[in-house]
Amino acid sequence: RLLKMEEFFPKSFRLDLKDERNAFFELCKEEQIWICKPSCSNQGRGIFLLKNPAAVNTLQAKLHSTEEHLLNKRVPYQASQARIVQRYIHQPLLLEGKKFDVRSYLLVACTAPYVLFFAQGYVRLTCVNYDATSDDLTVHLTNQYMQKKNSLYSQLKDETVWRMEHFNSYVNEKFRKTSGLPEDWVFTVFTKRMQQIMLQCFLAAKHKLDRKLGYFDLIGCDFLIDENFKVWLLEMNANPALHTNCKVLRDIIPAVVYESL
Repeated sequence: RLLKMEEFFPKSFRLDLKDERNAFFELCKEEQIWICKPSCSNQGRGIFLLKNPAAVNTLQAKLHSTEEHLLNKRVPYQASQARIVQRYIHQPLLLEGKKFDVRSYLLVACTAPYVLFFAQGYVRLTCVNYDATSDDLTVHLTNQYMQKKNSLYSQLKDETVWRMEHFNSYVNEKFRKTSGLPEDWVFTVFTKRMQQIMLQCFLAAKHKLDRKLGYFDLIGCDFLIDENFKVWLLEMNANPALHTNCKVLRDIIPAVVYESL
């Protein structure tokens, strides 16, 4: 069964497309948080939150000014702001009070014919407790590059990454009975939903992929679970981080690279 996008992907708009840009500015007058990020970047670079109407108005004015400047120079607008805005999920499931997401892997091992593999990855946690109102990006973004900017990172870095087995045990212990989850929800329901979403995204994009013997790609897929245990795809990364700066990553990343090759 194919999922509808709203079942797994937060409401998102491309700011480089005029219709989508206008639709966003019309919709975002409600009091809610949006996250704005470049479409082709990594490590949390260029990401910021839009937390109130004033911030949205500032962004709108900036984009309008940029558009006018480019029109005067006769440059196509599409060349400017390759950004998306995405509805921020402000009630995420928390682990020990901290926000987290899950990095999993999709390996397109072959394109002629298509061969895909899934690999479990790891859980990424923040250094400090979650607070939706905080202006500190290290409270909102879980990737290691961002967490390194937190003063507590050096003493907590091994606690910011969990194995999936640890995550599964934690969910079994803390949430299974109170939330009515099946045993090993992480390795059954959650894993199947990640695979379903990954496959659907691949099917949606495969017509854009070059097909040639020897072509492959390892894609890092980031998932967030909200407090109702709904699974959301945040993004898919064509250049996933492969550094090993803490104990869990030293065990997981080399195996992922080895298996890919």
